[in-house]
Amino acid sequence: MLKLTYKPYFLKMQYPFRIADNVRTGTPIMLVKISYQRYDGFGEAAMPPRYGEDMQTATAFLNKINFDLFEKPFPLAPILDYIDAIAPGNPAIKAAIDIALHDLWGKVTGKAVHELYGLTPNVLHTAKTISIERPEIMASRVAEAEDFRYLKIKLGTDHDLKIIEAIRGATDKPLYIDANQGWTDTEKAARFIDWLAKQNCIFIEQPLPKHDHKGMQWLKNRSALPIIGDEGIQRLADINNASLFYHGINVKLMKSTGIKEGFDMLVAAKEKGLRTMIGCMSETSCAIAAGAQLGSLAEFIDLDGNLGVTNDPYGAFPCRNGAIHVDNTPGIGLKNVDWNAIESFSTENN
Repeated sequence: MLKLTYKPYFLKMQYPFRIADNVRTGTPIMLVKISYQRYDGFGEAAMPPRYGEDMQTATAFLNKINFDLFEKPFPLAPILDYIDAIAPGNPAIKAAIDIALHDLWGKVTGKAVHELYGLTPNVLHTAKTISIERPEIMASRVAEAEDFRYLKIKLGTDHDLKIIEAIRGATDKPLYIDANQGWTDTEKAARFIDWLAKQNCIFIEQPLPKHDHKGMQWLKNRSALPIIGDEGIQRLADINNASLFYHGINVKLMKSTGIKEGFDMLVAAKEKGLRTMIGCMSETSCAIAAGAQLGSLAEFIDLDGNLGVTNDPYGAFPCRNGAIHVDNTPGIGLKNVDWNAIESFSTENN
């Protein structure tokens, strides 16, 4: 029999996290545990307010789950189909259940999740994200990312050029650019991308609003750099027409409803010739560890969401010299989890 336990949590950020359309100092998280026999599987839902999920919606969803319908945690497919059918939307809390079930599956079988999917563990060189601030502040944070090969720079302001000039005054490292839908003038965006291509920038993530299909199609065909879809790519069905608007996709477990559909999305994208990226929200080491299990399917890695927080309840998932080392620890790879100790960090005020 499967037993579900969950706890609300508030993940605090080291710095205010600014992107093109909002700023926040932390992220509501729902931590889940699914127990079977002597094994515990752990998962999480990271719920930035801009995506519409919160503690109330997550709790309501979890309270609808009836695990009495299932005797054991695998095969996963019928359980995940049941979870997905409980209610539309709710991708993050669905991901929490998916991650916990995968963790449980791996622990019961004694295999890492990447092994269960026939993948080879890689050393994943993740980018380090620098969110929007005054150009000089963003440049000063380059020093804090000394160990990382790649930097991800948030743009979408009226001083984007000055930001890149300031960053380039501090480092010549390759840059991933993320506008978070912050650009609206397609021709201006194309000219700016021409300039960015000369600044050792690797790609542009979601430059225009996700619903601007005409603009995205024009810009994709005009861009001097690859365009990666993020907000415009949520679940597997979005892969069908992705190549009309993007050169590649950014898969995040909190969008895809978890590991299973994230895997399917990455495989489908590669089959269609799309470039692949695996990313994250601001998350604990639990979701980062889960995402890392799929890292060998991605060309670009952006799994630093646990590194800019101050109260990761699981302790940092290993990231040494800017690299995540995925090993064969059963499940998603978390070690020495003390579920009971997490309770003292349940609200923002703590």
